[in-house]
Amino acid sequence: MELTPAEALKRQAAERALEYVESGMVLGLGTGSTVAHFLDLLATKLSQGALSDIVGVPTSIWTGREARKAGIELIGLADRAKVDLTVDGADEVSPDLDLIKGMGGALLREKMVAQASHHVVIIADGSKAVEGLGTLSPLPVEVVEWASGTHARFLEGLGAEVKTRWSDDVLPLRSDNGNLLLDCRFPEGIDDPAGLDAALQGRAGVIETGFFLGIADVAILASEDGIEVRERHA
Repeated sequence: MELTPAEALKRQAAERALEYVESGMVLGLGTGSTVAHFLDLLATKLSQGALSDIVGVPTSIWTGREARKAGIELIGLADRAKVDLTVDGADEVSPDLDLIKGMGGALLREKMVAQASHHVVIIADGSKAVEGLGTLSPLPVEVVEWASGTHARFLEGLGAEVKTRWSDDVLPLRSDNGNLLLDCRFPEGIDDPAGLDAALQGRAGVIETGFFLGIADVAILASEDGIEVRERHA
């Protein structure tokens, strides 16, 4: 099947990420369209015998289903003390490798797996690179359903334009954890991601935010100009 130019770039980034994978690893498997290419390429390596003894920790129901279809053995996050490597996508990647993630709705599980990992590699097409967070993507925030209108008002008070994510015209979209997702757009971008994240994390009823700050070790960005590999420097 011929890929669109955008999908071809995603596949190039996913293929480069395979260079970080070694036999015997516990892999955190992210969620989203770019990760779909990684799962396909990983399954091919396993079937060819180029990689072996790999188990995956899925970050969403979707990932678990797709990985099983590809023949990748899966375990739960609690089954091992540490994940060797997580490969995941992102909705925005800043120059210092801070991220916004969660437009696929899996931000909580993605962050749990990433925080349990020795190494986190992000794969994306070059359009996800930004100078400052919040300039392209809204910030997803996962909240409890009860009195969810209070969360929206709180977020609006912080300067956000807030929309509940809907699965159709009738029902709001729920995360795999059964919670609501609020997409928060900041018209001028986000000047202080760490401060905003701290304010949200301290709010009762907010389960998790789409800020992934200081988590990624490597970002692989594929564009028409080639592959750019960014590494976090201590």
